[in-house]
Amino acid sequence: MKILYGVQGTGNGHIARARAMAKCLAEAGLEVDYLFTGREQSKYFSMEQFGAYQTRRGLSFATDKGKVNYFKTCTSNNLVQFWQDVNQLDLSHYDLVLNDFEPVSAWASKQQGVPSISISHQNAFRYSVPLKGASWLDKQVIHYFAPADHHIGLHWYHFDQPILPPIVHTHKAEATEEAFVLVYLPFESIADITELLLRFTSQHFVCYHPEIIEPKVIDNIEFMPLGLQSFQLHLNRCKGVIANGGFELPSEALTLGKKLLLKPLTGQFEQVSNVATLEDLGLATCMEILDASVVRKWLDESSAESVNYPDVAKAIVDWIKQGNWEDKSTLTEHLWEKVDFPSYVTNL
Repeated sequence: MKILYGVQGTGNGHIARARAMAKCLAEAGLEVDYLFTGREQSKYFSMEQFGAYQTRRGLSFATDKGKVNYFKTCTSNNLVQFWQDVNQLDLSHYDLVLNDFEPVSAWASKQQGVPSISISHQNAFRYSVPLKGASWLDKQVIHYFAPADHHIGLHWYHFDQPILPPIVHTHKAEATEEAFVLVYLPFESIADITELLLRFTSQHFVCYHPEIIEPKVIDNIEFMPLGLQSFQLHLNRCKGVIANGGFELPSEALTLGKKLLLKPLTGQFEQVSNVATLEDLGLATCMEILDASVVRKWLDESSAESVNYPDVAKAIVDWIKQGNWEDKSTLTEHLWEKVDFPSYVTNL
């Protein structure tokens, strides 16, 4: 079986999930090529695991100071180029297209009649799960942005729906927890982040941000450029994580037992829904803006307990190899039976 795996490259979460899948696909002996869209080719990093991967422009959203900028989103996306990429992507040598919310490979597989399986957190919103701030247009995007024959949705809790637990790339390491807080707020400005964190002079922060080129220190803040290995080391050693409301980083933090403070990207319903869900489950604290009073209270909170999720990537690869893609019930039940939540998690 030869597979093309299309991955949305706008956020690092999709790529992190693809890393976990790539490892299991390779161990299963499947031949896989990778296609990434949504960011400039020069902005990808730590991509060795994907071999001679391809890139296309794709489609993405634009942000400005922690908010979705709809005008920039409309003007920065080139629909003519997008459809050219769709029409020029030759899938004749592939038996299956895997997709993580990546539109070029999704629409090409639809046009060319190649079987496709979509694996993403966005797919969870096709089902009856907590949803907050979603417009009619947002719901259309979920259903039509990256179409597929079969859909696998990922979420932190099952909500009695046919969805799966998160695919987690990170693994617990032999690391002693240290007193610093890891900060990853890529949609916020460096100036706003700095102004917030400098208020807590006795607390050390390690802040990763896409605008940082070289490591630098400003008082109690250590700024770091994006890098997979160093980020994972800091994630394993930190006492807590301050982040936006994506899916993959909170999943990794929950697995490692790190307390979470999340600030959703304003205007992005997925992040707003994610943060509200984790707060309702008792797994995270939320702040609507970069709020020093919320940070101060959160810093004083006790450490979190880990959520033990099974190896979802391996289970999905085994299911793919079996070929009965219409039936996900056994896969769903088998995986949720292995999830171990802390006792304080609210049962929704």
